[in-house]
Amino acid sequence: MYTDDDAAALYEVLNPWGPGDDFYLERVMAAGSVLDVGCGPGGLLRRARAEGHTGRLRGLDPDPAALARARRRTDVEWVEGKASDLPATGEFELAVMAGNAFQELRGDDELTASLAAIRGALAGGGRFAFETRNPGAREWETWRPENGMDVVDDAGRELRVWHDVEAAGGGLVTLTETTGTRDGTALRVDRATLRFTDAATLDARLAAAGFAVEERYGWWDRRPFAPDSRLIITVARAVDG
Repeated sequence: MYTDDDAAALYEVLNPWGPGDDFYLERVMAAGSVLDVGCGPGGLLRRARAEGHTGRLRGLDPDPAALARARRRTDVEWVEGKASDLPATGEFELAVMAGNAFQELRGDDELTASLAAIRGALAGGGRFAFETRNPGAREWETWRPENGMDVVDDAGRELRVWHDVEAAGGGLVTLTETTGTRDGTALRVDRATLRFTDAATLDARLAAAGFAVEERYGWWDRRPFAPDSRLIITVARAVDG
């Protein structure tokens, strides 16, 4: 058995601090009020506070186990919920969705409602920064058991984590993530469906929600986006009308 709390702790082992976190942290540190949508265990906002951010920081996530880890830092607001739950308060200078959390917005209605809610949470001229995997790179084709990762969790257990794609089509990829022992014995299997959105569709969705794209990159070093880029990294500005 591998519990939800175990999985939340393992997430931080599987996703150590990297260049994407640096990209977002630079923007967080420059903003007075920040909303992290899909914050998970809260690594970005916890780091921002540790590095001296003195403004308002709020993390939002639907996973209670992830938020339990985030709440180890008590000088950040942590809220359980989804993007579409956000009230239209217009109070944040910056909203971010890191860790490919944007791809969890699977249905058209959910995506529309979530973008509208994020726009409503931002002050006029506020920025929304996020990334999503580029469907043109077809990264899901590498999500196979032979490409799994060997890790050691916080409890010292030697584990292997691997993926299997069950279905891909219509802009959606359904996969399983198995956490198991090194000999292949499964301890936990999680199933997820991720949305893959091309850049043109993404821009149309953003415009409909009241955003204008200001920056677009294909990787964290700010190289220009290209059709075969692994990521679509976007910074959009909240506009009126």
